Amino acid sequence: MTALIQDYLPIVVFLAVAAAIGLALMAAPFFVAYKAPDAEKLSAYECGFNAFDDARMKFDVRFYLVAILFIIFDLEVAFLFPWAITLGELGTFGFWSMMVFLAVLTIGFIYEWRKGALEWD
Repeated sequence: MTALIQDYLPIVVFLAVAAAIGLALMAAPFFVAYKAPDAEKLSAYECGFNAFDDARMKFDVRFYLVAILFIIFDLEVAFLFPWAITLGELGTFGFWSMMVFLAVLTIGFIYEWRKGALEWD
């Protein structure tokens, strides 16, 4: 039985150290954090307007536009990682198909930029 306990001792030590580090990281903000936040910092903020106004008020569509542009370019990066990993197997056809994909996205980005969709007035 002693040999079995000695085999599992490194795992127990690892779990104890991980638990101690986790608890220390969870407790540290209570000791280090700034204790006197102002009213502005405690107020609710969402989508660029006060969250406690009328629910039927008009708000700018640019919030949706920025979110859609973020999703488009985020998905572009999601397609680039697997492509970069398998580029050696895809060959020149795979390379040029991704270049066409990136060119279409670049043209779309330039179009949005020229239309002023990225400007925040």
